[in-house]
Amino acid sequence: IAAFIAESIQGVGGTVVYPDGYLKKVWDYVHQANGLFIADEVQTGFCRTGQGFWGFEQHGIIPDIVTLAKGIGNGVPLAAVVTTADIAQAFTQKIHFNTFGGNPVSCAAGKAVLETIERDNLQENCATVGNHLLEGLRGLQAKYECIGDVRGSGLMIGVDLVKNRETKEPHSQLTSEVHELSKDLGLIIGKGGLYRNVLRIKPPLCISKEDVNFLVDVLDYVFQQKP
Repeated sequence: IAAFIAESIQGVGGTVVYPDGYLKKVWDYVHQANGLFIADEVQTGFCRTGQGFWGFEQHGIIPDIVTLAKGIGNGVPLAAVVTTADIAQAFTQKIHFNTFGGNPVSCAAGKAVLETIERDNLQENCATVGNHLLEGLRGLQAKYECIGDVRGSGLMIGVDLVKNRETKEPHSQLTSEVHELSKDLGLIIGKGGLYRNVLRIKPPLCISKEDVNFLVDVLDYVFQQKP
């Protein structure tokens, strides 16, 4: 094994939360084989899961390499790689370049984002508002048979839409319809999953409970319109 790379919670894959202990066992196995464990924190990093600054903290592991992007710049193009001194040293033996590496404007934006996350206590907001959102969505799950599962952590949540709750048969057409009608009502959410049947909800870290109530109300109305 050269390396293993994974998100702490799968993002576009459908907001899939791993079974307890899974990533820790993978981490052990990879290291026993002298491989590297790479944590993809592009979507789960910067407090989004609410339980830590990084998603991998929930799994009790320390990656060899961590990849970061998107959230670090709050819309400004910025990405980063964090690794050990030994691995970083290996790059000095090879040709490596980045056209915009170290761009001062992007770096200033990244610094401001980190300061804002700390100043506004956004990790706590992710946990508190995220739990409020999960509670509202699970209320909808109890009300509508087409919602097969509600899962996630903090402000990284997936709503699985199915044709049959027992068989878990994906309902990608309904997902597309809910996606479009929600958009028309002022709510923009994503889609994901292997069968494109998962509503991917990843709002800004500063979202409020009032915003969440609007989100749940819109989805409630949309599901009422569907047979």
